[in-house]
Amino acid sequence: MRQWLPEGHPVWLVIGAVGQMDTGAFHALRKTGGAGTAGYDPDMLVTVLVWAYAHKVTSSREMERRCQADVAFRVICAGNLPDHSTLARFRREFPAAVGDFFAQVLVLCARLGMGKLGAVALDGTKVAGSASKAANRTEETLRKLARETAAAHAAADEAEDELFGAGRRGDEVPGEPWSPRRRDERIAAALADLEAEREAARQADEGKAAEFRARMAAGQATGPAPKQAAVELAREGVARETARQQARVEEWERARAAGRPAPRRPRAPQEYCRVRRAQAKLDKALARAAEAGRKAAEDKAAGKDKAAVRNATDPDSRLMPVRGGGFIQGYNAQNVASEDGLVIATELTSDPADCQWYEPMTARAQDVAALTGAHRPGGPDRDGSIGLVLADAGYCSEGNLTCDGPDRLIATGKRRDLEKAARAAGPGDDSTADDSGDDGTALAAMAARLATEDGITAYRRRGHIAETPHGHIKHNMGFRQLTMRGKANASAEWTFTCAVHNLFKAISSGRLTSQTLAALPR
Repeated sequence: MRQWLPEGHPVWLVIGAVGQMDTGAFHALRKTGGAGTAGYDPDMLVTVLVWAYAHKVTSSREMERRCQADVAFRVICAGNLPDHSTLARFRREFPAAVGDFFAQVLVLCARLGMGKLGAVALDGTKVAGSASKAANRTEETLRKLARETAAAHAAADEAEDELFGAGRRGDEVPGEPWSPRRRDERIAAALADLEAEREAARQADEGKAAEFRARMAAGQATGPAPKQAAVELAREGVARETARQQARVEEWERARAAGRPAPRRPRAPQEYCRVRRAQAKLDKALARAAEAGRKAAEDKAAGKDKAAVRNATDPDSRLMPVRGGGFIQGYNAQNVASEDGLVIATELTSDPADCQWYEPMTARAQDVAALTGAHRPGGPDRDGSIGLVLADAGYCSEGNLTCDGPDRLIATGKRRDLEKAARAAGPGDDSTADDSGDDGTALAAMAARLATEDGITAYRRRGHIAETPHGHIKHNMGFRQLTMRGKANASAEWTFTCAVHNLFKAISSGRLTSQTLAALPR
């Protein structure tokens, strides 16, 4: 078979690279012993999937056809022909092993001198899931479907009992574990997720209300009460002021009854100014709540309500806004990319927004820098830490600007506005330092830094570093839609795709060659 393809063909590099890695996590999943034939070599199956994903093939049936007809695939298989079921089962076991494979690829790239960390860029990209927007359902619809499914199951059970008799016959097919193909379980999972989200929101509202109460008790409460708990807090305020004034009235009456000198009788609670002010706040809160309820009812009647929805095909996926308008059903992938185009940290999330992922992703990137630093040529101290993190305005917040971690440049607005401010500010000009008004000192300082020549020059690198891996994965590799459902499986598939991107980046950059591969210690 070595005569089928030239010595410099990339497939030999991929086979050799996988052979260099510690793929023990995949071998742990291999079938050994027992009835039936032995399982296929995990290294071979991993290499088939790597080559397939790099060449726009994600269908297990298409992989099976390529293993029979495509020379490169046949060389990888070395005479073995795994069928689509074998490939699909192997891919379903990704969550247990793909994280280790991603790290192994990064270690291989580090040993080749890749993974420059002078500046890294964090960015999110929306990835379509294996689900349709048309499969989104409101909670009311999901509950209706659940009732209909339960009724259908009950009717089927009665019909089978009538046909075969009650009880087990002894030849039933064993019950299956949870499967993404079972619609009733997907509906139940979607309902459970909605209830969990509602409970989390309720606890968050209670936390905000408790924090506001604590500030009130300390005399530090400023601004309006949390919107979700405004009525409850206003009622507590009326009760508190009423109790205080009633206590004064009772104290005056006890003093008078005991014959002690007493000042003028306090006003009745309902006439006291503080009680009236508290009652006015309660009336306003009730009016706002009633108005919000009326508007929600009108929107629901007009079909404009923003009721929470879940997807009946993939309950973990969400509606994601995309550039240019519109939405896709899918996930939001967070990637940290190095200067030379490697994805050094990745996470597939269900959050449409990016902001809350800055701190966890930079922390993960620092862990990867420490891991790969020990494998770089020249020792662990060579380029072993992140110099600068670049991120767009989607990550801009006071918390992200002040949290622990490497130096950072986070855009405070659109790039064209940053460029305009940088052109308007002369060398050494810090006149933009107060442009952010009340947005906070960290935000103002970042805006001022981005208005300098050095700041905007450094930030201009963000687009190339962050967007190039996304463009390669989506355009060159043709990976625009996940094929696996459920957060765990979809996340594993995306992580594997990023590992394939990194491996082929090493090949296309000329770092991974037959000579460098042979020189690496095993």
